[in-house]
Amino acid sequence: MSYEVRGTVEEGFEGVREELADFLAGEEHEPGAQLTAYLDGRRVVDLWAGDGTTGDSLTSLYSITKGAAHLVVALLVQEGVLDLDREVAAYWPEFAAEDKGRLTLRELLAHQAGLVGVDGGFSIEELADDRLLAARLAEQKPFWEPGTAYGYHAFVIGALTGEVVRRVTGKSIQELYEERIRAPYGLDFHLGLPEALEPRWLEVQPLVPTPEQIALLRANSFAPDSVKAVAFNQNAASPTDIVAFGNTRAVRALGPASSGGVGNARGVAGMYAAAIGALDGKAALLAPETVAEFSRVHAAGPDLVTGSPDHFGLGFEFLADRYPFLGRDAFGHSGATGSLAFADPASGVAYAYTRRRFAFPSGDGESPENGRLAESVLRAAGSR
Repeated sequence: MSYEVRGTVEEGFEGVREELADFLAGEEHEPGAQLTAYLDGRRVVDLWAGDGTTGDSLTSLYSITKGAAHLVVALLVQEGVLDLDREVAAYWPEFAAEDKGRLTLRELLAHQAGLVGVDGGFSIEELADDRLLAARLAEQKPFWEPGTAYGYHAFVIGALTGEVVRRVTGKSIQELYEERIRAPYGLDFHLGLPEALEPRWLEVQPLVPTPEQIALLRANSFAPDSVKAVAFNQNAASPTDIVAFGNTRAVRALGPASSGGVGNARGVAGMYAAAIGALDGKAALLAPETVAEFSRVHAAGPDLVTGSPDHFGLGFEFLADRYPFLGRDAFGHSGATGSLAFADPASGVAYAYTRRRFAFPSGDGESPENGRLAESVLRAAGSR
């Protein structure tokens, strides 16, 4: 296995390369990682490592996809197409079943719907198709009273918000993302990977845990009837294998808006750079007031699924408490392999780190090295 860090950094960002190389030197099983950062719309870091991995390689990005989906929603709110304080059922009447009619779009985006899954779970065909997910979720009784608490809607939040978008615009989140964000900027981040790009895709690989990590995983396992089990589709007849999910062609082809995106660090960092600043001669996608609204915490306290405190803004994860070097209006999303991507308006930094193998601890959350890697980018940006 080769851990030579390849790629380029601008003058002043050499420490980022050193930080990535230092981390990878201690990794025995990492088959590929990418790190890209923009500063004020200029790419200043573009690095990769691992046998067979290049800066152009594509991989399954899991919940980083939620950032793309909810950037579309933020644009529609900014333009007045969607109203955060209008009931979801006003856009999508079938959603009102089982006493869900009072839930607002704002509460839905803050993961407060209580619809983390369905009784009996989903098949892989349903998880790949947002329209099928939305139809089943509309009929489902929520797992807590909507609007009273929040919990990570891991596999379904994009289908729920996406159905609202489709009812209003007549187009899916995937179509709007392609038309308004991916294609105009030429981003290598796809919600629906074309067959022609499959040769550039590299499969996701499972965690290779140590005996100590195996013991911790067993100790932290959850009961099959818990809310967490429902959220991660472990209550299905065939519980979801998260590695196999990302490696399923149907998932990549349809690009479910919660978890099916495929791309690389360049594409994701470029998307966040475009969100907060000028890129390729175009103005920032989001106004500062939109960023402020979507990035702030909308539900305080512990997440009923993950246990994380103050976890969400609107669709995006709230990051400043986990990474104190970021501004309070930083916004982004992690992915199950341990990947992370965000925009930090205060510094002008857009960051994306992707990896092919699941990190420890496994699950839908960023890997520990993101702290040191992201801080090295922010430190270099500050010195400029």
